[in-house]
Parts: sequence; C-alpha cells; structure tokens
Amino acid sequence: MEQTYQYAWIIPFVPLPVPMLIGVGLLLFPTATKNLRRMWAFLSILLLSIVMIFSTNLSIEQINSNLIYQYVWSWTLNNDFSLEFGYLIDPLTSIMSMLITTVGIMVLIYSDNYMSHDQSYLRFFSYMSFFSTSMLGLVTSSNLIQIYIFWELVGMCSYLLIGFWFTRPLAANACQKAFVTNRVGDFGLLLGIIGFYWITGSFEFRDLFEIFNNLIANNQVNSTFVTLCAVLLFAGAVAKSAQFPLHVWLPDAMEGPTPISALIHAATMVAAGIFLVARLLPLFIVIPHIMNIISLIGIITVLLGATLALAQKDIKRGLAYSTMSQLGYMMLALGMGSYKSALFHLITHAYSKALLFLGSGSIIHSMETVVGYSPDKSQNMVLMGGLTKYVPITKTAFLVGTLSLCGIPPLACFWSKDEILNDSWLYSPIFAIIAWTTAGLTAFYMFRIYLLTFEGHLNVYFQNYSGKKNKVLYSISIWGKGCSKIINKNFRLLKMHNPHPSFFLKKAYQSDENLKKRNRGQPFINSIHFENQKTYLYPYESDNTMLFPLLVLVLFTLFVGSLGIPFNQEGRDLDILSKWLAPSINLLHQKSKDLTDWYEFLKDAISSVSISYLGILLASFLYKPIFSSFKNFDLINSFIKIGPRRNRWDKLLNILYNWSYNRAYLDVLYTTSLTGSIRGLSQLTHFFDRRVIDGITNGVGVVSFFLGEGIKYVGGGRISSYLLLYFSCISIFFLLFLGIIPVEFIR
Repeated sequence: MEQTYQYAWIIPFVPLPVPMLIGVGLLLFPTATKNLRRMWAFLSILLLSIVMIFSTNLSIEQINSNLIYQYVWSWTLNNDFSLEFGYLIDPLTSIMSMLITTVGIMVLIYSDNYMSHDQSYLRFFSYMSFFSTSMLGLVTSSNLIQIYIFWELVGMCSYLLIGFWFTRPLAANACQKAFVTNRVGDFGLLLGIIGFYWITGSFEFRDLFEIFNNLIANNQVNSTFVTLCAVLLFAGAVAKSAQFPLHVWLPDAMEGPTPISALIHAATMVAAGIFLVARLLPLFIVIPHIMNIISLIGIITVLLGATLALAQKDIKRGLAYSTMSQLGYMMLALGMGSYKSALFHLITHAYSKALLFLGSGSIIHSMETVVGYSPDKSQNMVLMGGLTKYVPITKTAFLVGTLSLCGIPPLACFWSKDEILNDSWLYSPIFAIIAWTTAGLTAFYMFRIYLLTFEGHLNVYFQNYSGKKNKVLYSISIWGKGCSKIINKNFRLLKMHNPHPSFFLKKAYQSDENLKKRNRGQPFINSIHFENQKTYLYPYESDNTMLFPLLVLVLFTLFVGSLGIPFNQEGRDLDILSKWLAPSINLLHQKSKDLTDWYEFLKDAISSVSISYLGILLASFLYKPIFSSFKNFDLINSFIKIGPRRNRWDKLLNILYNWSYNRAYLDVLYTTSLTGSIRGLSQLTHFFDRRVIDGITNGVGVVSFFLGEGIKYVGGGRISSYLLLYFSCISIFFLLFLGIIPVEFIR
C-alpha cells in the first residue's frame, strides 16, 4: 500500500506526453503526424485510462485504510523562506481523480468521432490532454502555491478550448470574456494566498490549518483582516465555479465544441472552485462570517441559475445555466458545513451533466448533417422537436440524465440533492424554501429542454382580445405534425411556415436580430468541420463511438447514487461515501450522520420529489403534445380572456421571460458600468497622452522650428546689417553699464 502512495506523483504527468509529442511531430514530421492522427486519440485515451486505474486503486485503499498521505520536497530555500512542492493523497484527491479520469475518457472516446471532420483534430486532443494534466495536478497539490500554478494552467487551457474555433467572432469574444472574468477571481485568490502566508508563514495545507487554528484559539489574529483574506480566497472559487456575480462567462463558453463543454461542466474547470472550497474548509470553518458568505452566494446562484435557464433557446446554454444552479447547491452545502453532501452532489452531478452534454452533442451532430441546417441553427431547440423516432438511443440517454437532474428516485442526483435539501432545513428555513422551490424550477426547465427537443409540434390555441383564435406552436418541429416542410429542387434548403407567436413564448420564437447582425458576413469555422460530411434529409442516430460513452454514463447515472445509500455495518447504517470521507470529516471535527430510520428518510424525500413532479407536470402541460387540444386550456382561457386581466398576465410573463432570456440584465449592467467606465477612462487617458504629453513634446519642436525659421531671415548675408546689429547691442550694454539707461526701464 505504501508503495502505491509513493508513486502517486506520476498521476498528473501521465497524460502530458500527448501534447508534447503532437507538438514535436507537427514541427518535425507534419505530414506523418497528421496522417496518423487517430493514433494520438488512442494514445490520449490509453494514458488517461492508466491514470483511471491508478486512481481507482488509490480510492479503494482510501476506503479500506482511511489514511491521508503527503510527500513534499524542498524547491527553494532562502533564510527563513522555504517553498516546497509535493502531493497530497486524501479522499478529496481520490474522488476528484476518479471524476476527471472517468468523465475524461468518455469525452475523449466521444470526441474521436465528433471532431473527426475538423481540420484541427490534433490541436483538440493536444489541448484536452493538457487540460487533464492541469486538473490532475491541481487536485493532487499539497500547498497553495502549487494549487495556484495549476489553477492558472487550468484557466489557460479553458481559454484555448473555449476559443477553439477562434475564427468565429463569438468564440473569440467568449474565450476573452472567460479569461478576463476569471482574472478577477484569480487576482483575489493570489492576494488571499499572500495574506494567509503573512499570517501563518506557511503555504502547506497541514501546517496552515494547524497554525491558523492555534492563532484563532488564542485570539492572536485580527478577525477583520482574516475574514478579508478568506473572502479573497473564496473569490477565486466564485469565478472558476461560475457563482454570482462572476458567472457571466459560463453561457458564452458554450461557443466551444460540445465535448469541451461536457468536460468543463462535469469534472474539470467549474469543479475546481468547489474543490478549492472543500480543500480549504478546515480553514474557513473557524473564520467568523465566511461560512455565511459562502452559503449566501450559493443560494443566490441556485435561484439565479434556475431562473435564467427557463427561457433559453440554445440547448447548451440551457444546460450551462443548469450547471450554474447545481454548483450553487454544492456551494450552499459547503457553506452549511455539509462536506459530505456537497461532494456527493459533485459526484452525481458530474456524471449526469456529462451525459446531458454529450447527449446534446449527439443531437447537434445529427442536426448539423441535415440539408439546409447551418451549424448556427443546430443548437436552437425551437427549430428541433419530433426527434424521438430519429435518435431513440440519444433520446433515452438524455431522458435518464434529465430525470436524474430533476431529482427523481432512484437516479443519482436524487440522493445527493435530497441530502442537501434536508440539511438546509436545519440550517435556515429561508434558504431551504428557496432551494426547495428551485428544485421544482430545475424539473421544469429540464423537461422543457427535453420536450422541446424530442417531442415538439405542440399546437396550442388561445383567444385574443377580439375573440379570434390564434394558433401557436410552442415547439416548432420540421419533422412532425404542425409544420409545413418544403424542399427545393436541389435538396439544399428546408423551409418552414412559422405561425404568429403569442402568449408567454411570444418572443421565444422570434429570430434574434442582434445575433444575426453579429454573425452576418462573418466566417464560420464549422464550415471546415462539415465540408466533407454527408448530408441527409432527416436527422439520424450518431455512430457507435459516440453512443458508447452515452450508455456508460447512463450506467453511472443509474448506480453512482448507491455510494450515498446507507448499508448496515456492525449495527450502524453507514454509506460507502461517509466511510470514504472519514479522514476529511474527522479533520473538520464533524461526526458522520447515521441514518437508522428509513421512514424518516422517505418522509423527508416526499417534499423534494413532489416539487420535482410538479415542475415536470407543468412543463408537460405546456409543451407535451398530449395536452395540445383546445379543451385542456379552458381554465387558462377563462382566466385570461378578459382584456385588462390578460394584459396584466401577458406583461408579467413577458417580464419573467425577458429577465431569463436577457440573463437578468447583468451583462448589460457590466457593460455599462464596468466596461463603459474602463473605456471612458481609457479614452480620457488617451486624450491626456495625445494632447498634453505629446502636445508638450510636439510644442517644443514647433517652437524650435519657428524660432529657427525666424533667425534664418535675420541672416541676410549683408555685412553692413551685421555691423549695425552688433554695434546696436554693444551700445545698449555700454549705456546700461554706465547707468545712463536705468535697469528698471528695461524691466
């Protein structure tokens, strides 16, 4: 066992040869490297599989032995300053390593087919392998400096991956936005690291926790300064995990390829912030007010992410806001001190969200090969619908992931989310009500995504103010009923008759003119991706190499929740995850909670499952074709048929829709306040530099020029003029010397 821990340092470096060899190969043997490009995908999967096997072995030993192993070696020694590098193997490290490797392997297998037609296939796998290396280095780090180094490498890789199709203006802007937003949090993280080193004199977690706890116990530190340093450390996690108010980069990050979105949202970049807070929880838990701040940010993010997902038309952006909301649940749990439930939800959400993103990628991949479907339309759920009979395997996998995220038993996320909701009732009833309500919103928007994508063609009739009936398509399908499909002679164009929109989704199906203006005349890098692909008249199921990861992730989604189900051991009900996390829980001086009464558990689960079913029922009522007959909406019509009442109803729904679709206007706020202020300051500085600084310099030159020009005309070349000027000056100085002309006269 000891030998296994001693070789754990190789975990981050195993995937590193892939980007190095690809770079060397493209420099020395470019043709051969490109021709053997599938070999690099196989090598990436093989090396990450080795890390997965090693991580699995470490995890099993962690469960059996409950040990924490750390090894460090000195890197820099200078008087009293010592900087050490090393690795730390504890339950948190083994959990994160398992998530990164298992999800990473599935994404790499999936990407081999998804990116097969892309011109930058090798660059993609090079970035992905380096991303895995950076994240594995982050989770095995033993001190704050080492974490910060890999933290920045993760940020760099995310910048490269989000802007993978960098010739697209939207992708280029998205990666810059993610980079700048994360710089705000990273700067706070760096200041917090420096602050705690100034307090404790150590970067090592073990020494840092021990020294700081002693200082707090003896009241030898300033509580205000300590709280400020803790908030700065937390700012790094806020930016990386897309927590309010630094969440604005996350939906724009969907401009990258879908496998990248799956990896970022499931087990890497956004999980890094949760990992950092979990790693530093022994530090945060003894600092006044910081735990309340963490839980407050978490609950705000939970609600905000759910409301912003309600009206999204882009399937990936809807899932992105879902990720934001679920990360808020994890942050809320950490702020409440529920270490185990936060990590449990991190595990279950990682597999469920990876399944959903890869499922959405399979949908997008199928839509992009349909004649007449340009890549910029393939992610719009409004233009989908009726895909069930064309992609049945993808539909089933997506449904499993949707039900899991909704918290439907016995799927994975039910166990973890229900545990967080139960803990929140003990922590704060207000937070619990918000978290419980958001569970219903989660079920609503997830089933909205599912029904708009796979069911579609919902025909709903409402009466307008004149008493006439207007036909509304809540989900406009070009495959099913309710739409007219016209194919031109060359079979290159699909047209559809769009009915007049009204009611709640009045604006949802109107084209985004601003997006059209931004994209008009701009090159689309995906055209390279599809130039050699076959085109079809209808969507079709993805290849086996894309379906295999989906099926594996379905199994994870079905059974990974068993980690948190209590099993009877020696008269105690203790789940596997609690036993796994025992060393970390003991470090927090907490006790594992025994669940001995299944009746109490089921009673607590009724409320969370009920609100989830209510959200599903409401989404089905609005979007499922079974409710498309006019008679089912008599109640709604009776409520809104009166003019003033309907006007108020429409205004309310439009306000809710605009709030959600326009991202709560936070992007506008940041653009006008922060970006506008910076631009104004830059323009003022530019004006000062051009008109004042350059003006003085240029003014001296101009004055010198005109002075020289004036002196030039004094010298006419006539000796008599020179003598006259000379004797005139001599006479004046002579008269001054004799005092004939007083000096005051000249002054």
